[in-house]
Amino acid sequence: MRNLATCYGDHAVRVSDSYCSNPLNLSCVAPKSIPSIPNAVSFTYKTKISAQKRLFITITWSPKLICQGFWVKISDKMPSAFIRNCPSSLQLSKTSGAKRFEACDSEVELLWDLTNARFDSCPVPISSFYIVILIDSNVGLILGDMEDEPMVRKATVGLPIGKFLLVSQCEHFTGNKQQYPTKARFCDSGLAHNIMVRCDVEDEGAKNRILSVLVDNKSVIKIRRLQWNFRGNEVVCIDGVLVDVMWDVHGWFYDQGNAVFMLSTRSGSDNRLWLEDKNNLAEMNHDKVEFSLVICASRNTG
Repeated sequence: MRNLATCYGDHAVRVSDSYCSNPLNLSCVAPKSIPSIPNAVSFTYKTKISAQKRLFITITWSPKLICQGFWVKISDKMPSAFIRNCPSSLQLSKTSGAKRFEACDSEVELLWDLTNARFDSCPVPISSFYIVILIDSNVGLILGDMEDEPMVRKATVGLPIGKFLLVSQCEHFTGNKQQYPTKARFCDSGLAHNIMVRCDVEDEGAKNRILSVLVDNKSVIKIRRLQWNFRGNEVVCIDGVLVDVMWDVHGWFYDQGNAVFMLSTRSGSDNRLWLEDKNNLAEMNHDKVEFSLVICASRNTG
């Protein structure tokens, strides 16, 4: 895929209030279709350890059928969309344990317990687990709903708690279903929304494809003749926040590669947000991005 910045038009800056409330035509929705299930999900948190030190912590999950456990990467720069196979990422294959290591000139202690973790169809646990990351005797990150567990309380008692914020959520899908459901929250005061990105045949028997993005079952974007409009962006309003919706499906039609979809909140008075490409994955300028949802979809070619 190429740089998307050359493909956007000025129309993307205009926003209609109808995006916030009124559903558009949903004729493209095929209710009998079965959505895809992600085979990797990454969450990147920006954590402030001190006034001089800010780090990025990425947790990547995969289904048990692909690989048991999860991955952790700590860096001083925003990582690429997926770090599961990155040599510098740390794989934790046990359901519980503790580990000490060094990263970014810091001493790191990691504690986790997934013994009784509950999952739904997604590889990310939904309850009954914890992950605690201590960085230079500061609490850099706490995930899960077991903060009152004796092990967690013992490890964190008396330690300063760093300020951490979710800045990126990246999901990877493989297959030919071309329906990609997920959930995301675009501001601290907002709710978690059901997001669906889907690609359908526009008319039965026709070859034209149509891209639809739905938020809570309401269509906010519909792109026809997708094979000709394979790169682009639009702007929608979610919870009063401007969100850039960007897509690059060139690889689907011409390179037998990936498609990338991205929903990113704008920061301040920005009137434009570019999506750059590197190694067929999306990267963001995180000096300007508050939160980004990235979906990377690979089609089977066999």
